[in-house]
Amino acid sequence: MNALVVCPECGHEWVPAEEGAGGSADAGEQVVKDAVGNVLSDGDTVTVVKALKVKGSPSGIKAGTKVRNIRLIDGVDGHDIDCKIDGFGAMQLKSSVVKKA
Repeated sequence: MNALVVCPECGHEWVPAEEGAGGSADAGEQVVKDAVGNVLSDGDTVTVVKALKVKGSPSGIKAGTKVRNIRLIDGVDGHDIDCKIDGFGAMQLKSSVVKKA
């Protein structure tokens, strides 16, 4: 219906452009928090808080490893940080196993 969107189940009507313009603050952006509750953003440096096993690698990622220049993504299975770790290369991490440095 022109610029109006209608829910087929309940009949609720709205204009999609109004949601992002002046609605709620978190309408278009996800908030990612680390293991202790600090808000993360692109380009932050984080520290791994617990040892992680890596498939195909004889050694894992040790607790205390610094990861620089992270990028937040909508990942699969809770992996919401994309990064490069020295010695391992590109990988995805869960925000629950890192702490903002």
